[in-house]
Amino acid sequence: MARTALVVGASGIIGSATAQLLVDQGWRVHGLARRPSTQDKVLPVVADLQDAAGTAAALASIDPDAVFITTWLRQSSEAENIRVNAAMVRNLLDGLPRPTAPRHVALVTGLKHYLGPFEAYGKGSLPQTPFREEQPRLGVENFYYAQEDELFNAAARDGFTWSVHRPHTVIGKAVGNAMNMGTTLAVYATLCRETGRPFAFPGSATQWNSLTDMTEARQLARQLLWAVDTEAAHNEAFNVVNGDVFRWKWMWGQIADWFGVQAAEFDGVLRPLEAQMADDAGLWRDIAAREGLTEPDLKRLASPWHTDADLGRPIEVVTDMSKSRSLGFNGYQSTNGAFFDLFAQLRADRLIP
Repeated sequence: MARTALVVGASGIIGSATAQLLVDQGWRVHGLARRPSTQDKVLPVVADLQDAAGTAAALASIDPDAVFITTWLRQSSEAENIRVNAAMVRNLLDGLPRPTAPRHVALVTGLKHYLGPFEAYGKGSLPQTPFREEQPRLGVENFYYAQEDELFNAAARDGFTWSVHRPHTVIGKAVGNAMNMGTTLAVYATLCRETGRPFAFPGSATQWNSLTDMTEARQLARQLLWAVDTEAAHNEAFNVVNGDVFRWKWMWGQIADWFGVQAAEFDGVLRPLEAQMADDAGLWRDIAAREGLTEPDLKRLASPWHTDADLGRPIEVVTDMSKSRSLGFNGYQSTNGAFFDLFAQLRADRLIP
């Protein structure tokens, strides 16, 4: 019989890529989201994880072999991030029927484990790069730590195995996602081409000049499934990036060339996208109407605040993958190729012209 998976956050960048990989591998896939998933062969489970009773009711008949937690909700403060997102993990794991067979639960967090929460992002005493899984938690409150603790507590109670996965900025397709650099840059390049504005790098000189890495959603999905099927990966945390490194001073020209715009010379001045794109909602609606695009709402495509946070960092960010490599995970994805694949998909799906 096919194995059964529950993908939590199935409509997001990571969740949709994970669900697709599982379907392709022959799993029976339930996709939980607040709005029903329309992904082919994914069985929709509609639930709000902030509602404990409603979540338990929605999950009453599902006994999955593997659970993939790929969602979170951004709040106005880190204290609220902790309260809400820890409760969501707790409500999910409390609401699932107790395992009747071996079960694995994979939690996706990210590099804020090493960089700190948004309120203290990239500040204070940070671990050395490249970031390694054995580096201790920072001495600040962080909703990723609270999510992990909920996972560990439930695993001790219910006897399932777990893994934690820490991607860098994720490249992939999803509409309405809170953190979506790839689509944000695609929209920004389209607006620059439309208006003749300079395609100017919005971030810091450190990010422009330093080595960095990223994570393609399909690469992350492959590691998630690998962790389910690899006994040595159980009850461990793993970094996950594409496997290459680059400098934005090179990548910016790659993206510019794909969209047929001229990359502006970088002068070291921060030009946040949140300010650059603040008045572009009407222009995007006009472009969408003229080009027959499927999403005229700029806010559902672009998340400039998140792209600014990543590209504005004053520190180098490079991630070590030795731990999962040593255990047999050999996935690789070139980052410029990941961007190009995404841009082509956005164009094919009529999300950009």
